[in-house]
Amino acid sequence: MRERFVSNRSGRRIHVSDWGDPLDLRTPVLGLPGYARTARDFEHVAERLAPRRLVSLDYRGRGRSDYEDDWRAYDPRTLVDDVRQVAVATGLHRFVAIGTSLGGILAMALAVAMPAALAGAVLNDVGPAAVTGGADYLIDYMGRDRPQSDWPGAVAELQRNIPNLSLRTDEEWLAFARNTFRRGEDGMLHIDWDPAIVKPLQAGAAQSTDLWPLFNALRPFPVLAIRGEVSMLLSAETFDAMAVAHPRMRRVTLDGVGHAPTLDEPILRETLDDFLDSL
Repeated sequence: MRERFVSNRSGRRIHVSDWGDPLDLRTPVLGLPGYARTARDFEHVAERLAPRRLVSLDYRGRGRSDYEDDWRAYDPRTLVDDVRQVAVATGLHRFVAIGTSLGGILAMALAVAMPAALAGAVLNDVGPAAVTGGADYLIDYMGRDRPQSDWPGAVAELQRNIPNLSLRTDEEWLAFARNTFRRGEDGMLHIDWDPAIVKPLQAGAAQSTDLWPLFNALRPFPVLAIRGEVSMLLSAETFDAMAVAHPRMRRVTLDGVGHAPTLDEPILRETLDDFLDSL
């Protein structure tokens, strides 16, 4: 894995992780994490797909990317341009976008912002309409730091707040915790993002945006849509409506899984590999 920093239009540094062989002839993958997640969530996907190239990033205010002084700069719409800058800087002239949660919305937006570069999209537990109660819960969860003294405490905190992940073993939960918390100067473990990233959502502008036009922009592209059966964000009704709007879209539902699937579930490995190999 190669690491680098790309400057966005405001001069902020965006941390980029670049796995695989740049000379591999298969269409590369652009990994777009969830709202408060980082490129580390795609490490296991990249290792499994190797030597196919996979590029991912930490959005501004997350992980090793720069934090903003003004929370308004965290408006999700600013991230589309950041993603475009990363794609250009890393030479991704054509790619498949795999987006989890917010990353899936950004994948939809790329169908408008970079249609010539988009070869297809994977939407992981996200659609053009969100369950209101679930979205509010996630906003509250992401907007509060919950310092923990050790890793077992961090794991327990995650299990309390998001219990319906597909993680089964202690090792899987610990790996997820290490991708969620970082050690601060005070010796405590803190969330690895700026809590202010949720303020644009709390202001309501982003939540009120009609995302159906963005989803409809994906109609010319191959799409794989994934839903956790007990997702707090993507309802079965919206998932069905997406299939009506995009009849050629492939769909898979993970029994008993909540928001969001890790993309390492056994059923998804084969499904995702088949989808990528078809492009």
